[in-house]
Order: sequence, then structure tokens, then C-alpha cells
Amino acid sequence: MNDIIGQALIDYFEGRYTEDLITETTISDEDELPLPYLFRTFEEMPEIEQTALHRAKGSVLDVGCGAGNHALWLQEHDFHVTGIDTSKGAVKVSSARGVKNVSNRSLLDYNETTFDTVMLLMNGTGIFESVEETATYLQHLKTLLNPKGQILIDSSDLKYMYDRSEEGGIWVPADRYYGELEFTVSYKGQQSEAFPWLYLDERLFEDLAKENGFNFEVLARGTNFDYLARLF
Repeated sequence: MNDIIGQALIDYFEGRYTEDLITETTISDEDELPLPYLFRTFEEMPEIEQTALHRAKGSVLDVGCGAGNHALWLQEHDFHVTGIDTSKGAVKVSSARGVKNVSNRSLLDYNETTFDTVMLLMNGTGIFESVEETATYLQHLKTLLNPKGQILIDSSDLKYMYDRSEEGGIWVPADRYYGELEFTVSYKGQQSEAFPWLYLDERLFEDLAKENGFNFEVLARGTNFDYLARLF
């Protein structure tokens, strides 16, 4: 897939900001993702992200580190942080901004060392792609944790995106879990291939976590069915 997000990050960082990213999913129309938001400070972050940073401990792996916002804040507070991202452009930008240890890697390919905290934010469950693949990712994450280590990960329950019946239920797809979407990203006339992205409701995520040997607790909830979970 073209590194569209990475190119947008590079353009913004190097002073060539002229337009924002456009996202579209199987259940939503085109929506702008402002590039300045991808360079937000701690004060500009949602409360869920702030809570996650405050709950980090020990050595930290920042999965999908993007432009390095979370890693930079953790470094400033004396954490040893490793950032990984599948976007070469994101790695270039986060390194240029001062993230000391960052590499162009996918989560499933990373196995160099273990951590006290693994952090996956901005709908961290998206990386799991589907309910069926979630166990593969959780089992791999388990191998990256030190004893008494933790995973801090956020997601959203997308039930608010679906039409409701007169009885109060929601109309959901018959062929898939309602949080399984396909995304496309567009920027400056280029469009990515569609890629899978998973949103997990709290109850299902707790069940999946426990099936894979984790304890599960919700640390914070946002204003739009989003939440921060701790797996340990």
C-alpha cells in the first residue's frame, strides 16, 4: 500500500501543508482528518490518551507511533520508549522530531525485546483487522510483555453508527461483526487500497482478552462510546 499517511506527515513537518487527509469507511462517507491533529501536544490530546500516558510504567513499546506524539511525551518524562510503525514516512518524521528509538516494523514482526507497557492508541484495536485475527495479535503481544507487564489500548463501540429498530436494537451486517470495517485514505489525488480496521465493543474485547489469558479492565471512557482498556 502506498505510504499516503507517511507522505502527509512529511509534508506537514517540512512545511508543505496544503490539505488534509480524507478517510472513508464501509459505513461512513468521506471525512477530513486534519494533519495538525496528528502533531498534537499532550494538552490537545483526548482524555483517554492522556490517561494512557499517565498509566504507562517502565519500558514502553509505542505501536503505530505515527508522528511520535506519545513517544516524545514519554521521553520527556524519562521513560525508555521504542516506537514502531508500518509507515516509513511516520518513522522518518518521528525520528526527526526527536524519538530516539524508532523503526519501520509491523507488530507481528517485532520480537527483539520485552516491555513493561505496550501502548496502542488512536483505536489501537484497529491493527487486529478482524475478530478472527484478534487472538493472533493478543498472543503475540503476550510475548512482548515483561512479568507484570500491561497493554494499554483504546477502541470504540460503533453501535452509534447504525440505525436503530423501534425496539431499540441496532441493524447490523449479517456477514460480519459490526465493528469490522474497511478504510481508504486519500491525499493529494492519491487513494490507498482498502484495508481492514477493527473496532471492538467493551464486552467482546473483554471476552477475547480473557480467552487469551489476560485480565481486562476499563481505565477511562470518552464521550462517543470510546474507552481505554488495560490488559494484564
